[in-house]
This record gives sequence, structure tokens and C-alpha cells, in this order.
Amino acid sequence: MSVMKFLMALILPGLLVILFTRVTFKNYVGLALSVALIAASIYAGYTHPPLLYVVDAISLTIGFWYATKMMNQQKN
Repeated sequence: MSVMKFLMALILPGLLVILFTRVTFKNYVGLALSVALIAASIYAGYTHPPLLYVVDAISLTIGFWYATKMMNQQKN
């Protein structure tokens, strides 16, 4: 497994959740869109080792947590 794929799997899914949450103003929609993109990349064969699935899931979880925190701060 290359280091670049690992770093991208660690950072990009979380950033996607935050970006989509900022655009749609709903954190669940941002998470759903990000999961759909990750699923499409897995289906297309860009994510090879199964360890990257776990790293993607961790990044999505952290991104969702941060997006939820960000949305709560904007409401106050």
C-alpha cells in the first residue's frame, strides 16, 4: 500500500463531509454524499487494500463529528 493512498484516505473523506455540509447546510446529506463518492471509488477499483476501507470510515466519522460541531456552533 502506498503512503500517498493512505494519507489521501485519511484526509479527503473527512474534508468531503465538511465541504458537502457547508454547501447543503445539512450534515447528514454531506455524509451521504461523501459515502456515495467513496462507494463509487471502491466500485471503480481505486481503493485496493481493505485497510483503506477502515481508514476511509474513520475519516468519514471524524469529518461528520466536526461538521456536526460546526453546524451546532452556527446555530448558536
